[in-house]
Amino acid sequence: MIDLFRKLQEKVKGKNIKIVFPEGTDNRILAAAGRLAEGKILTPILIGGLTEIEEKAKEMNISLEGAEVYDPNKNALVDEMVAAFVERRNGKASEEDARKILLDENYFGTMLVYMNKADGLVSGAAHSTADTVRPALQIIKTIDGVRKTSGVFIMVREDEEYVFADCAINIAPDSQDLAEIAIESAKTAKMFDIEPRIAMLSFSTKGSAKSPETEKVIAAVEEVKKRNPQLLIDGEFQFDAAFVPSVAKKKAPDSPIQGDANVFIFPSLEAGNIGYKIAQRLGRFEAIGPILQGLNQPVNDLSRGCNEEDVYKLALITAAQALRD
Repeated sequence: MIDLFRKLQEKVKGKNIKIVFPEGTDNRILAAAGRLAEGKILTPILIGGLTEIEEKAKEMNISLEGAEVYDPNKNALVDEMVAAFVERRNGKASEEDARKILLDENYFGTMLVYMNKADGLVSGAAHSTADTVRPALQIIKTIDGVRKTSGVFIMVREDEEYVFADCAINIAPDSQDLAEIAIESAKTAKMFDIEPRIAMLSFSTKGSAKSPETEKVIAAVEEVKKRNPQLLIDGEFQFDAAFVPSVAKKKAPDSPIQGDANVFIFPSLEAGNIGYKIAQRLGRFEAIGPILQGLNQPVNDLSRGCNEEDVYKLALITAAQALRD
């Protein structure tokens, strides 16, 4: 395991953190949950039928000692959960609606987090991003002052660590959205002991081209400076001007970012998604995430192509977010 995750393990171990896994019958989830429980790193809460989970764990030779299992169909919390859900939805769901909705493992798991029966949630091994994010937005909601959640990747290669955002959620962020994404990404960077040096990316560097797209990025930089003047941020930058010192010296000689940015904010989801996958596939970076940010309590989304190690690592990240919050 790379040093980054050793640090996270040490940070969360022994802090009595509970993480919900709505896909409790998935082999990858079970394997990761077994490791987390066995190492006494955190308490996994598996959602699903108790018999099925126990039988699968036995087949895989996994001990569930130290884990908890909740079955949405047979749970003493259901009445309390239904009442809390109806109140939270504020007229958008009846009690009858709530009882049906809470049979969905993602909604059930999200309510456990909302009701402080758990500290965070990891899903997505068998569900779409929308299936994971929708309950979080409806129940947990975004932090006051944050309009939208966003998704970041921690890009790791040997001793190199960078933050890329937004690569998962917001298709066409405006300048206010980009400012929020930058501020929240700085918080995520600090969680990984990365002191943020933020570059707002574009196809232009410091006015080399002018368009509504570049003006949007420039406005976002100014908004961040106004809201968080202590953050080190600049833009707009082409990627090379943010990353290569010799290019920065030529294209942006007066910038506080001199080819040493470590947090990169992309102007659109299209650019962010393409960018992180190029770094992952051609640059051989490990892409950790997406890590969802801006929510009141941590919820994170796996790729459906994930493996056991991905589940394990994202659980550590989610636990660290819960500790920070």
